[in-house]
Amino acid sequence: MVWDMTIIALKNDTLSVLASSKGAELQSVVRNGAERLWSGDPAVWGRRAPLLFPLIGRLRNGWYANDGKRVGAPMHGFCRDRAFAVEQVSDSHVRFETVSDEGTRAVYPFDFRLCVEFSLEDNAIVKSHIVENTGNAPMPFELGGHEAYATCLLPGERMTDYFVRFEGLDTIEMFGMDEAGILTLPKIAVPLEDGRLTKTPEQLGIDTIVLENVPGSTIALASSANRCEVTVEFPDFPYLGIWTKAGQDDARYLCLEPWSALPDAHFSPRELAEKPGVRVLAPGERATLAYRMTFR
Repeated sequence: MVWDMTIIALKNDTLSVLASSKGAELQSVVRNGAERLWSGDPAVWGRRAPLLFPLIGRLRNGWYANDGKRVGAPMHGFCRDRAFAVEQVSDSHVRFETVSDEGTRAVYPFDFRLCVEFSLEDNAIVKSHIVENTGNAPMPFELGGHEAYATCLLPGERMTDYFVRFEGLDTIEMFGMDEAGILTLPKIAVPLEDGRLTKTPEQLGIDTIVLENVPGSTIALASSANRCEVTVEFPDFPYLGIWTKAGQDDARYLCLEPWSALPDAHFSPRELAEKPGVRVLAPGERATLAYRMTFR
């Protein structure tokens, strides 16, 4: 059933969720009366949970190659601002869908169908992406999340109360990054405190913390000042970004971003199909990539 509306409300006994047909983007996640998703305050950072497709991050000089031909494309692709069709399946599940058109082919010369589903399961949201190649040629793609989770949930809290927890690690190794946001090598070792990352990307001198092969494909955002935390499980995504906008000492959010591929790097080929982690679908083939966000 197609609904002529922008915001879809989902609810179960634990969570109340709002999702928008613009960008198939979460707008609100409430548990026990507390808003757990960033508000999208434009004075700080005006987005909430943008969808990254068919590209992740910035491109070197703004372009990639497809069969040797140069293709100019925007950062993070185009889906975060795209209107999706909406099909409401139940009170706790919604499916958004978009397909390629003349505008998308100008920056991504492939025919596709992309469906994004949100399903509530107790205190968790499962976000599933179904990518289908509807064209006649192999289709490379990148796909990622960019959910911004709220911090400073209680009066008097500050960002310094929050940390990212990794299980079984005392050090993480992040990629380097130049001033244009392009990844570099060698990787940089970052010590953890009892498995906790307590510094923001800016405090580490980098725009975005980019990791690969996180053990268990699980990460958690928690606080030393309250019992609230969100755990993200992302077995279908070999890469992870951690980000807040620079220049904000008390940003009130942190993005945990599962990525299917690595953003552009100085050590990567120009050909999109050859970049690290890029998946290539044969004509008629589809792939499903999902991750789970659990709010405690």
